[in-house]
Amino acid sequence: MKTLKIATFNINGIRSRLPGLLAWLAREQPDIACLQELKAADKDFPRDALEAAGYGCLHHGQPSWNGVAILARGSEPLEVRRGLPGMEQDSQSRYLEAAAHGVLVACLYLPNGNPQPGPKFDYKLRWFQCLNTHAQGLLDSGHPTVLAGDFNVVPTDQDIYNTRSWLKDALLQPESRECYRQLLAQGWSDAIRQLHPHEQVYTFWDYFRNHWQRNAGLRIDHLLLSRELAPQLEAAGVDAWVRNEPKASDHAPVWISLQTAS
Repeated sequence: MKTLKIATFNINGIRSRLPGLLAWLAREQPDIACLQELKAADKDFPRDALEAAGYGCLHHGQPSWNGVAILARGSEPLEVRRGLPGMEQDSQSRYLEAAAHGVLVACLYLPNGNPQPGPKFDYKLRWFQCLNTHAQGLLDSGHPTVLAGDFNVVPTDQDIYNTRSWLKDALLQPESRECYRQLLAQGWSDAIRQLHPHEQVYTFWDYFRNHWQRNAGLRIDHLLLSRELAPQLEAAGVDAWVRNEPKASDHAPVWISLQTAS
């Protein structure tokens, strides 16, 4: 049996946070790392530095905003899809799909949706619905698959320190939560909740009002496993130490460990 470690990390600006990213990769050594919010055009992606660290790279960038990437330790991820089906006219770089280390990985950065109601929230829900449609096809294919990324949804009140100041936020709206519930209902397993059903686990702490210092967090970064992979899950957690580093992202990496046959 072999252990496969997969992580997702909203880096919130890969160029300015490259030293921290490299330090995390060196310490935690995920076999696959999905990155979101690169905020860099493809020509500015730090491929050389990441390859020197031992990672093959795929990236789908965009100047100043959005952007996703998939890194594979000791190998080159094989691109399967760039962009979400049903969103072909979308100018925002939010979805990348690749095969690496024997699994299919979908790296996604779901729209935030604020302010709501309004066109940004409508876009969020349309994107989420397209994701759910595509995810059903991935699930039906039978391939071992992971959906990894910043979903920009707080699934339940258990996943936030306090709902009081977030009630109008797009991340907590019933429509957002319903889309996530429908995704899980297809047969995907939320890895953190599979192993930590009752714990308060956070992946994001806002920069304002001492959210990190008070541990006033939200869980919006998720790793969802297909039926083929869910039984192989042996560990899952958050590298919260990264959030405490200098010039840190407001997110921390979320990771899973799978026991695979090869």
